[in-house]
Amino acid sequence: MRPSILLTNDDGVSSSGLWAAYDALTPIADVTVVAPATQQSAVGRSISIFEPLRASRIVMNGHPAWSVAGKPTDAVIIGLYALKLNPTMVVSGINIGENLSFESIMTSGTVGAALEASNQGTKGIAFSLQVEDQGDKFDDPSSYGQSFDEAKKIVRDVVSRVLEHGFCPHADVINVNIPSQVKGGYEVTRLAHKLFHTGVEKRLDPRGRPYYWINGPLYEDAEEGTDVHSVRKGNVSVTPITLDCTAHDAHDEIKKIFTP
Repeated sequence: MRPSILLTNDDGVSSSGLWAAYDALTPIADVTVVAPATQQSAVGRSISIFEPLRASRIVMNGHPAWSVAGKPTDAVIIGLYALKLNPTMVVSGINIGENLSFESIMTSGTVGAALEASNQGTKGIAFSLQVEDQGDKFDDPSSYGQSFDEAKKIVRDVVSRVLEHGFCPHADVINVNIPSQVKGGYEVTRLAHKLFHTGVEKRLDPRGRPYYWINGPLYEDAEEGTDVHSVRKGNVSVTPITLDCTAHDAHDEIKKIFTP
């Protein structure tokens, strides 16, 4: 039997990155698309618990898909529990824009969907493609102009390798970041601390009242061995991630503080 894949994302069901992943994966697996109806970037693992969810069966690019009026985690949960897909794995992406560092994976809906899948018992792989112009992240993801040809090869190869060898039991998610121009091979990495120099820009509306934009340029680089440095070099960054956020190395020190 062919493996089965639940394919989702956070850019929305019409995203060209999602359908590039679909094209890459259908030769090796039975793929079902269950994705948010609209753009849901940077929602992390947020989940809809105060409103009902609608899942509509649609046709996109000539292929059937499920459009979920919710967040990436909602799409995963609907796929697993309402549609009862029981996939071999969940693949999230291809996201338009990098998801590198502690900073990004905590807010990324792409990585959040993969984490949610793993939390529910099905391991996930998240794929993101570096953009040369950060403004591309905010344009219509259905009409992104950059070629996905190299990224599609990498998506198929990574998933094929994991299907062949099995998912590492010590990792819950594999976070894959593909440089806009691939110059090297795979590099297994750790998360860098930050991706952006966070800032806030204050502006005034026509009535003189302030409002704010969160902004900030990208870090130029990070330490050797990190995902940021790997992608900056042109390597494909492969980062194993765990759901366990416990700071195990701090256990004894914290215990001293709270021991009478």
